[in-house]
Amino acid sequence: MKNHSKIGKSNTESGVTLIEILIAVSLLSLLSVGMLVAMRLGFTTMDKTDTRLVRNRRVSNTRGIIESEIEGFIYSAANYRPQRDAIRTVPFLQTEAQSMRFVTSYSLEDGWRGRPRIAAIQVIPGENTRGGQQGVRLIVNETLYTGPDQAGQEILGIEQDPAGPQTIRFAPIVPGPQSFVLADRLAYCRFSWLEPRREPLFQLWRPDWVQPQLLPLAVRIEMAPLARSVDSGPTELRIGTVTVPFNVNRSPGGDYADMP
Repeated sequence: MKNHSKIGKSNTESGVTLIEILIAVSLLSLLSVGMLVAMRLGFTTMDKTDTRLVRNRRVSNTRGIIESEIEGFIYSAANYRPQRDAIRTVPFLQTEAQSMRFVTSYSLEDGWRGRPRIAAIQVIPGENTRGGQQGVRLIVNETLYTGPDQAGQEILGIEQDPAGPQTIRFAPIVPGPQSFVLADRLAYCRFSWLEPRREPLFQLWRPDWVQPQLLPLAVRIEMAPLARSVDSGPTELRIGTVTVPFNVNRSPGGDYADMP
């Protein structure tokens, strides 16, 4: 009888109570919720980091593209035809406050390995942002360069000032599906040109270039982004001023003057 009573007593003391099960399930639920919250925070942080890296990479690529386009500058001529039997040969370089057009050995499609292109860089109005701000954007159009006759077709006229140099009027740079956006959501974007002077300070940045027969020493593209967005941080790269010297790497009438 004693043995049977001991066995029955031990059986009643073993097992798990309902309260213990509820506590275990509650702890497991809290642990699962904590893990899900931590994973969500991790994914959100990763997405923000990836977005910031993409923006930083875009800013870096924009500077690299602008510098490469101008560093590949080819001094070339344009055969402008005011009449069918008349030809005026002028330097092919558009230098305005918000427009720039020239021949370059660099292209977005082929890099430094392809044939020369006519690069037309233009400032155009941008799209409205969430805050209602409408900034500007910087685009570039590239056209395969075939020679001075093709370049002359982009000139609308030449005006000769009796008291000064001639002024070359270029055709408008029209944005289209082929346009590549170099920079977007800019508060402003303007070009200036470095002019050598004989008197101090010996150099002067000017918004217009009135010496088409001479090359400026450099071009400066001043850009500033719109106000910082909510998700931008102090470590995010911001587009700024780009200054590139004009280094002529080919002479007029060179290898591409009579390109078919």
